[in-house]
Amino acid sequence: MTDYGTRTQRIITHIILLLFLLISVIPFYWMIVMATNTTNDIYHVPPILFIGNQLWANFSKVLQNIDFLRNFGNTLLVSTIITVLVLFFCSLAGFTFAKFEFPGRNILFVILLGTMIIPTASSLVASFVIMADFHWIGTFLPLIVPGMVTAFGIFWIRQYSISAIHSDLIDAGRLDGCGHLRLYWSVALPALRPALGFLGAITFINAWNDFLWPLIVLNDAKTYTLQVALAQLNGVYNTDYSMVMAGTLMATLPLIIIFFFGARQFIANISAGALKF
Repeated sequence: MTDYGTRTQRIITHIILLLFLLISVIPFYWMIVMATNTTNDIYHVPPILFIGNQLWANFSKVLQNIDFLRNFGNTLLVSTIITVLVLFFCSLAGFTFAKFEFPGRNILFVILLGTMIIPTASSLVASFVIMADFHWIGTFLPLIVPGMVTAFGIFWIRQYSISAIHSDLIDAGRLDGCGHLRLYWSVALPALRPALGFLGAITFINAWNDFLWPLIVLNDAKTYTLQVALAQLNGVYNTDYSMVMAGTLMATLPLIIIFFFGARQFIANISAGALKF
């Protein structure tokens, strides 16, 4: 009876997981359907649910309307720089908060956590004024400099470091004459790889998908990131939704490929990080 109940419970669990998987996959599948058909097909009743043969035609329209390769390169450059800087500064700050005593440490950490509850939209005007005073509008600096360290990143690394890096390792390193940066490089980084992998993936995806802030500070089509450029595909009166979906698919495909090849490591990093709390 127990084995039967356990088997039934597993079947129900798998059915529920499959339903959630289906719900998650449907938007991506519908995006592919829209990108491979014409806009007229999208309005067809009943709706067309199968992949069409207009993908390359829609891709060609995207390339004709925006400088896709330049925008793709801009997005890749900005996202990569932001990710590298976040991993460095957040890991260094989180490690310091976790393993070093200094005056005002707890107060600074509470203030840091307090910044996480401030809505991003409430600081857009002030941030824009500061960037304008620095004469950075129209360049990549307003995207990179404010995004090179995040409160969540510091919090994440700090919580992970508390249990992942044993205090005895710090003491042993100090006896060997290691300074703070040496301890960070030789002791902290090897232990923080799972946390850094997760933080890096989340940071890259967020930077890649960022739209509002780049839309505000970038005023030259040559510096547009991919998300801002794709917004230019929307017509004033009529929109070619197949073309828009083709562009969206082209922008999403790199993230899907990255996640597909790194899914196992990505999930392992999440699980390893969760065990540290």
